[in-house]
Amino acid sequence: MGSLQKAIIIPCYNEVNRLNGDAFLLALEKDTSLSFYFVNDGSTDGTLDLLESLKYKNSNRINIISLINNSGKAEAVRIGILNALSHSYDYVGYWDADLATPLDAIDRLIMMFELNEIDIVIGSRVRLMGRNIERRPFRHYLGRIFATVASLILKLNIYDTQCGAKLFKCNAKLQQVFSKKFKVKWLFDVEMLARFAIVSDLLSLNINTRWIEYPLEEWFDVKGSKIKKIDYLKCLFELGVLTYYLYTPAKKNYVKQLISSDTTQE
Repeated sequence: MGSLQKAIIIPCYNEVNRLNGDAFLLALEKDTSLSFYFVNDGSTDGTLDLLESLKYKNSNRINIISLINNSGKAEAVRIGILNALSHSYDYVGYWDADLATPLDAIDRLIMMFELNEIDIVIGSRVRLMGRNIERRPFRHYLGRIFATVASLILKLNIYDTQCGAKLFKCNAKLQQVFSKKFKVKWLFDVEMLARFAIVSDLLSLNINTRWIEYPLEEWFDVKGSKIKKIDYLKCLFELGVLTYYLYTPAKKNYVKQLISSDTTQE
């Protein structure tokens, strides 16, 4: 879509049975301005071999970053974003490897940038008439609870912080947001948005003019999710961690480190 260059980060951990390579190749065939950065997050199955076979078929626009140890989605996305930012892209984002959000949604999210002067487009799993959003009831209702708490932490009326489909305009603010390791792993999306508000010096009143939630046309709960029930307890703990760094005296040092000019992938 257009000549604006975009890169999508795909974090991968043991995805050999869930990653549809043909879908990624077809997306590149349809859109010559699109590139993928697959971050192999210490996979122990045949994921790396699968990714290398894809790169062989389109070496110019498929990039592989392979981490020796499993670091988690937050770090995989962060490293992928920083790698893409070292090249000349107009937009960069991240997507779930299982394609719960189909790749054709990329163009729809990009269109939001073209119609509005914004920094972020967030895919949102909203059950609306005319949309095909399939989620297991347990995950849906638990997700609504977390979304409500996340909204309170961010002081924003945001519906879905955890959807794995997000796009950003490439700029210095994006570099700052991803320059330091996240304090949390499971809820890094929430911390990321909090960081954006900090580095952009945006009040909650005008964030709505710079960020857009886009209701996805399709989203499917793909079988084989690695999220276990105990992980929801970890999320509860991480909500506490975020509260500590955003609403206690610890925030001063947190903000100082975030806005410093030093950036690193370590």
